[in-house]
Amino acid sequence: MREHPYTEEQIKENVFIRTFSEDTLDEELKWHWDEEDRKVSLVHIGQVQETDWMFQMDNELPKKIEESIFIPAGEWHRLIKGTGNLTLKIEKRPLKSVYSMDGKQQD
Repeated sequence: MREHPYTEEQIKENVFIRTFSEDTLDEELKWHWDEEDRKVSLVHIGQVQETDWMFQMDNELPKKIEESIFIPAGEWHRLIKGTGNLTLKIEKRPLKSVYSMDGKQQD
């Protein structure tokens, strides 16, 4: 198996275009969590992209990818393969430190 089941292009500092091929194997789409908050949305190339790929958060039913999805850091989630390729825009939002410059925790 490949290291990642997608190809990725960085378009800004924390913004990536990620494409999952229709040849992706189901077992490559594993439950996982990320270290930062993420906003995920379909990439529209030319016309509105429709897909039967699905997204699932832990303890929730799978849902169609129709609009932007917010994924909090540390939350388990996965993609469920559909037909055709899937192209997503991933906006990573690094967590801000809760400590001030002098090392004291802020509220």
